[in-house]
Amino acid sequence: MATVKVYSTPTCPWCKKVKEYLTEKKVQFEDVDVSENEDARNEMIEKSKQMGVPVLDIDGKIIIGFNQAEIDKALGKE
Repeated sequence: MATVKVYSTPTCPWCKKVKEYLTEKKVQFEDVDVSENEDARNEMIEKSKQMGVPVLDIDGKIIIGFNQAEIDKALGKE
């Protein structure tokens, strides 16, 4: 099973959609609130080179935003 980390904020509608989508697909993920966790925010910026959320890290593949096709591809569910 893939290791999935979602960098998000509580007020981001696309973050909610990503987490709902992963839950529907029965994918376990770690939800990291970058509005509260400065270390995680810095980690996200270093990985993605940007400050916008959501950012997903799926087994080291960085996906910016809710890109369903890329998420499925990274999870091997295309």
